[in-house]
Amino acid sequence: MQLRTKLTLGMLFLFVMLISFGIMGIFYINRLSNDAEDILKNNHESLVYCNNMVKALDTVPLGADALRLFNDNLLKQEANVTESGERDATVKLRIDFNRLLHNPGDAQSVINLRRSIQTINELNQEAIVRKTVVARTTAADATMWLTIIFTILVLIALSFVVNFPSVISKPVHALAEGIKAVTEKNYQKRIHVKQDDEFGELINAFNIMAEKLDEYEHSSLDKLMFEKTRIETIINQMRDGIIGFDEGKHILFLNEVAQNLLGLQQSEVIGKYGADIAIRNDLMRTLLQQNDSTRLKIYADGKESYFSKEDVTIQRNGAVIGEVIVLRNITPFHELDVAKTNFIATVSHELKTPISSIKMSGSLLKDERVGPLNHEQQELLHGIQDDADRLLKITGELLNMAQVETGNIQLKLQSVMPANIVHEAVEAVQFQAQQKSISLQLHIQQELPSVQADEEKTSWVLINFLTNAIKYSYEGSQIDIAVATVNGHVRFSVTDHGQGIDEKYLSRIFNRYFKVPGTEKSGTGLGLAISKEFIEAQGGHIQADSAIGKGSRFSFELPAKQI
Repeated sequence: MQLRTKLTLGMLFLFVMLISFGIMGIFYINRLSNDAEDILKNNHESLVYCNNMVKALDTVPLGADALRLFNDNLLKQEANVTESGERDATVKLRIDFNRLLHNPGDAQSVINLRRSIQTINELNQEAIVRKTVVARTTAADATMWLTIIFTILVLIALSFVVNFPSVISKPVHALAEGIKAVTEKNYQKRIHVKQDDEFGELINAFNIMAEKLDEYEHSSLDKLMFEKTRIETIINQMRDGIIGFDEGKHILFLNEVAQNLLGLQQSEVIGKYGADIAIRNDLMRTLLQQNDSTRLKIYADGKESYFSKEDVTIQRNGAVIGEVIVLRNITPFHELDVAKTNFIATVSHELKTPISSIKMSGSLLKDERVGPLNHEQQELLHGIQDDADRLLKITGELLNMAQVETGNIQLKLQSVMPANIVHEAVEAVQFQAQQKSISLQLHIQQELPSVQADEEKTSWVLINFLTNAIKYSYEGSQIDIAVATVNGHVRFSVTDHGQGIDEKYLSRIFNRYFKVPGTEKSGTGLGLAISKEFIEAQGGHIQADSAIGKGSRFSFELPAKQI
């Protein structure tokens, strides 16, 4: 099966599951809406009519206006009979009312009217309770089915994330090793990867090329020239752009894909110095200047496409004799990455509302006015609230990371006093610090200049620093928060005196999903990565200093606003 077909089928399956999820959600929402409408439209209106009739009977003396009011509401009630037994009570109500009209002073008729009204009220109240139970059952069914569908979607997406990279990386790694072996004149090298897709075709083409090169190594010159043409044909059939240079950076060959991308013909550039071509060709200039593994956006195949650049240096006996630039088309993988980011952003956004509802419900349960809780119930409620807070934090970090990955970081830059940022962050974590008897010491330089920053995101970064410092500090210890000017910048730093971080991990501490081995597993590993993106997006710099047993210091600098 072709790689494109695999991707299409996988995305189609996810699309069908998402459509099913949406249809199921709409179906249950409509059911809940109809159940609520039945209660409000039918039973609630009957209660209103009955109350109005009771008010009419309470009028002293019972005049024409009261009788008219009673009759109007009785007519409405007769048109709104919905429950079993309600019609009999309504008919009896009409009979007693007619009797009252003929004899306005009949006290027994008034008593009978009140009894009939009470019967109607009770029937509708019981119906409201019954329909409420039905609505709750519908809500429970909706929760169950939507949870099942969501779990299936998550498992499928997780399986896709876990398995798909190996489908790509394994043949690419094998091909890279094969190319390296060929450049070392090891023409007996073969790649043994069985895949019935585009990579399989590429690997098969490589094996054919290597086999032919091995034959050329032991053949006559005439046969070598003949086979050289065949190899060029094979290279031209490869779907990656390939450009070959000699040791002096003169162009040796271009395959057809590279010619289309560069907009050049091989006959025009063979033997010419690459830098001379780069003067009048922007893509060639970019390929010669940028480093290996650079992602390039190139207009190809009628759309914006993405390519990764790979440099392969050819050596013989330790001396460089040439270079090959390979442009791999990674557009499908880029599109999948964008789809993944959008999916994470959508799911995280949709999760925030129910999680917030869970938190609100927990807060209501803690309120003693709702009802007292025993010790075990309080512990369960505390666990629910902690899990809800953790989920809300994770979804918030995923939304921030989705914003970072899409390059859509929205900054609200304004003139902000550094002290305001510090006080806002300290206030947010004060309760956490008090729980561990940790003292927060402020060291704020006098007459600090303001900074041009997004106050909310900058405070978020400082809160993240403080939360980590509290988490990894010892009880009864101290955390220092310092703000000072340094070389035209304002530096914010948080220093704790906890266990510290091994120096070998500091270079990776701001990487996405990285967690220092041996630390708590509850976090996502995204907080510091998001912090780095937020600070650098504002023109600042972030860093971490630490040593085992000596605590850690996390800091960031923002340009001071020029007066």
